Amino acid sequence: MQNVDTVTLELIKGAIRSARSEMEALIDRTSMSPFIREKKDYFTAIFDKAGNLVSSTNLPMAGNLIDCILEQYPAETMLPGDLYWYNDPYASRGAVSHMPDMVFVAPIFHDGKLFAFAEAWGHLWDIGGMMPGSISPDATETFQEGILMPPTRVYRGGELNEEVFRVFIRNSRFPEIVKGDVKAIMAACRLGKKRMEEIVERFGHDATVAAFEFMMDQSEAALRKALDEKVPDGVYSFRDYLDSDAVTEQSYGVHLTLSKQNGSVSFDFSATDDQAKGAVNFIMDQSVPKFMAGLYLTRDDPNIQMNSGFLRAIDEVKTRKGSLVDPVYPAPLGMRSHTMIRVNSAIFGTLAQATGGQASAASSCYVLYYLSSFDRASGAFELCIEGLAVGFGARPMADGIDAVYYVAQKNYPVEFAEMEFGVQIEGYRMHTDSGGPGRYRGGCGIVRDIRVIADEATIGLRLDNVKYPAWGVNGGQSGRSGRVVVNPGTPEERELKPLSDRNVLKKGDLVRVTTSGGGGWGSPLERPMEQVRDDVLDGFISNDSARDDYGVVLDEESGEIDVAATEARRAGMAGAMGMFHRRGYFDGLEEAEAAE
Repeated sequence: MQNVDTVTLELIKGAIRSARSEMEALIDRTSMSPFIREKKDYFTAIFDKAGNLVSSTNLPMAGNLIDCILEQYPAETMLPGDLYWYNDPYASRGAVSHMPDMVFVAPIFHDGKLFAFAEAWGHLWDIGGMMPGSISPDATETFQEGILMPPTRVYRGGELNEEVFRVFIRNSRFPEIVKGDVKAIMAACRLGKKRMEEIVERFGHDATVAAFEFMMDQSEAALRKALDEKVPDGVYSFRDYLDSDAVTEQSYGVHLTLSKQNGSVSFDFSATDDQAKGAVNFIMDQSVPKFMAGLYLTRDDPNIQMNSGFLRAIDEVKTRKGSLVDPVYPAPLGMRSHTMIRVNSAIFGTLAQATGGQASAASSCYVLYYLSSFDRASGAFELCIEGLAVGFGARPMADGIDAVYYVAQKNYPVEFAEMEFGVQIEGYRMHTDSGGPGRYRGGCGIVRDIRVIADEATIGLRLDNVKYPAWGVNGGQSGRSGRVVVNPGTPEERELKPLSDRNVLKKGDLVRVTTSGGGGWGSPLERPMEQVRDDVLDGFISNDSARDDYGVVLDEESGEIDVAATEARRAGMAGAMGMFHRRGYFDGLEEAEAAE
């Protein structure tokens, strides 16, 4: 391998990033489903020939996306123009974690030799299964969640396997939408392949491969440095809880023990609860928690990308077969994000212990609803899948982010939702007081009012953090819970189960979805009075919360701060604050666990 100067390596690094950006732009412009086109639920990446992740969207998904392809189709059997796809979480060992995420992989050659892969996936609108949208809280096995595609070669030397393509499309209730999305994602892979071929022609094979290793080495070194500087040697344990699995009322705990000794770091999830009957199971590849920790601990360095370098910096990830994070086939997986979010918050919990509270508070799990109807006369399905924003946890230096869907993906504009789905959006606003009080306030959730205009419809709901709100840290309080109510404030008012499916609605019903907020950081009594007043004026918190949670007294007429009354009230409220707080959950939990 030739020596390559740093300037050239950085130029190649930038060119690879640009290639990925082009791949994403192509998916943006040509996909058909709202979930991909509007909400940006897709992922692109470049891998080296061994399947090591080199550059990707900063989304903490699995890093083993190429492994199952290479096992089924050895490198020496691949041809230029080949394209592979799959969505089988079990066959890929968690490379894809639920079935609507369809993965496509294009091998890249130079001088007849394989040297890299371009990959992209997107969340498809519907792939069959028991309910429209292919994710049902009622599912008890993965066969109810749609068609399973094992690793399959859909293009051989540039020739499409029409039969396989037709079989897959036939299993969707919305074949034209799914066909458009699949073609957009495949085109993105081919574009990534073309751009990487141009890069290797410009800079040479050895320089490009050297850049791959350079990028991974950068990420590894950055994470090792962060772990060394920020996490003292020791053993730290934390458990976070899911409300339920929808099928039962049982709550489930994700348990992490982080161990660090003499530069060696391990994550042990073996004490996590057994797998669920419902669809909250998560096949967690060992790369996922490593990526989560790496993205968080290196967040201040814009030069660092999520790639396989992070995997080298953390020595071991342990799970237990048959647990929530290592389920046994054919356990359902559609709502795996509920568990994935708890894996992330468990990492934050252990880091908070290790650093004396210098870690983010917990974020709420994003919300989805599936509003569907069927026209018997035409045989056509109508489906609205809308992802709703929640509040993210406060940070040691700033408030949590308000109204975020997943990882800063987009919300549907009201006008778009009404045009596309045949609903009326009659309200869209912040969920006041949902962000956990703290020196830095937790992010607020939202309130969305949806009027049904179809004659009859059903709604499936994925709302979590109701029983167990997002916890606050270092004296910060928990976020506040959400709920779903039909026809609020009328004689027909009724509350729906937060995790449920096939709730029947009629024309004219109003569904109010209120989402949960993130946890706060630091004592709310230390938040500057002026910021509390501004939060009241902006609608993030109420006058009552300003007084009861922050100790800030506002004049009822002018809205100005009564400084003397505030100082007196805060002095009376001051007291000991624990490391973690969650209403109805963390109070007394540490004492109970210590007694065990």
